[in-house]
Amino acid sequence: MAIEGPLRELGIHDVFQLLDLSRKTGMLRVTSELRHNAGTISFEDGAIIYAEIRSNPHPLGALLLRTGKIAEADLERARDMQQRQGDQRRLGEILVDLGALSPRELQRQVRFQIEEVVFEVMSWREGYFSFTEGPNTEVPAEATVRIPTEALLMEGARRIDEWARIEKRVPHLGVVAVFAPADESAAGDLDLLPPEWEVLATIDGARDIRAIAQALGRSDFDVAKTLFGLESAGLITLVDPGQQPRPRGAAGDAATLVAQAEDALRRRDFERARAAAEQAAAIQPHDAAVHLVLGKIHAGAGRPADAVEELRRAQRLDPLLPAAYRLCGFALIAVGRFAEAIEQWEQWERLAPRAEEEMAQADVVRQARAAAQVLGGTGTTVGNKGHG
Repeated sequence: MAIEGPLRELGIHDVFQLLDLSRKTGMLRVTSELRHNAGTISFEDGAIIYAEIRSNPHPLGALLLRTGKIAEADLERARDMQQRQGDQRRLGEILVDLGALSPRELQRQVRFQIEEVVFEVMSWREGYFSFTEGPNTEVPAEATVRIPTEALLMEGARRIDEWARIEKRVPHLGVVAVFAPADESAAGDLDLLPPEWEVLATIDGARDIRAIAQALGRSDFDVAKTLFGLESAGLITLVDPGQQPRPRGAAGDAATLVAQAEDALRRRDFERARAAAEQAAAIQPHDAAVHLVLGKIHAGAGRPADAVEELRRAQRLDPLLPAAYRLCGFALIAVGRFAEAIEQWEQWERLAPRAEEEMAQADVVRQARAAAQVLGGTGTTVGNKGHG
């Protein structure tokens, strides 16, 4: 059975309900040209067992590392067992076997990944869906997870209600939290829950809601709701960068710092380049050019995973920035994620004709893409030279 059509005719919630009530097994693909995004959700007898999204893949290993669930040495050992020793098990299973992670924590993290993709797709009001019925033979799940679709629909509805309550103060995920001025008359102990302390500790005046959520491994919704509560308590102020007047000369200062970072990068002075770029980020945290140069710096310094994160942020801030997709492809190759690298270059090919300097990179991208297609089944990682 194949079901497909535009979301303007059959809403995504109705699609989920139909698959749940019909107890369908198969794969649902939802695409949005407006968002340059696509999600894939696997069903088994009406329940959801796997989900992934192009814009925010959150590889399990990177998520576990960023949130402090495992050590970098554990991740490297597990990847080495996969790539060099030929271990065919999933990364999560290897980490559990090594004692770096408990089975319960693995299942919790996998479930979190699935839920966040589903809630993101549930917010789409335009796009196209297609469901293909049949056995899920290629689901790359790291742990056995089975989530009742009805429960996710109810949670999705609850989140919509919550957003309606907080959206005047949190209109989008680019809102930045800053500490409120100290009120000496209100001095005393803070009575906060551990999750609130956790969010409070990440506030630096530059990170937006999405960045805080990624750093903590928590949902955007959960962080937004916590920040709303902290503002209501008078501890922080939520600032919308798009609505705030910029200090005179701030944009120029940031552009100057980006140019300095680029110059230091050409001289391979990565520390100086990074210092200048981070100063620019403090001035203009939502400037795609700033995160683009940070991505270049991380890639040049041999930190491809960090490069991927910065370059994806540049893409979110400016979806039409071709260099962000080209460079992200090379960074993804360096961490062995060949299929994702190819997707990045496909998007680059659609955008490159708009920028003459990008077309000069066409041969390099074409050769790298061919190599990625060959290496995709070998698990071999390659360097990221010759694509600056």
